Amino acid sequence: MKKVGILALQGAFREHIQMIKSLGHQAIEIRNVSQLNDIDGIILPGGESTAIGKLLKDFSIAQTLINKINNGLPVWGTCAGMILLAKELDGDENAHLKVMDIKVRRNAYGTQLDSFATTGVVREVSEKEIPMVFIRAPYIVDIDESVDVLYKLDRNIVAARQKNMLVTSFHPELTDDKSFHQYFINMM
Repeated sequence: MKKVGILALQGAFREHIQMIKSLGHQAIEIRNVSQLNDIDGIILPGGESTAIGKLLKDFSIAQTLINKINNGLPVWGTCAGMILLAKELDGDENAHLKVMDIKVRRNAYGTQLDSFATTGVVREVSEKEIPMVFIRAPYIVDIDESVDVLYKLDRNIVAARQKNMLVTSFHPELTDDKSFHQYFINMM
């Protein structure tokens, strides 16, 4: 059984917790730096990236999290979590954790009203179609050669992996499909 931390400062963390538990693993809500010590991986959920980034600093979690990710802790960022992990933000000088060699465009698909759902086959994750829910979603506009593109929607990169770091523009936790959560567990 893996111990999966879910950053629980703001955003869609409850849905990730339910998914992890449904796969038979332990889900630990991360709200302070000491809780980072005994986990096998961590999920940074969707939500408001600016608010989560501020809370990471206010609660003195950011630097320890950066160190752990740089030392190999598996991390998965969904939507806002992708923004938090990016080394660069398109049109914004204030990137947050700056650990993954990607450049991300925030709210790339528009406003809340522009949210949508689709399906696609992410071969690295599953041979079957996976539902993808995009809510004010970002996408990756530039990557380093060390980053593997897992899926593109049209020409936009919406899922990628670099070593121990996984990112998705969409929200697998808002569907019944457990493929991405199992894939992340397998990274640990």
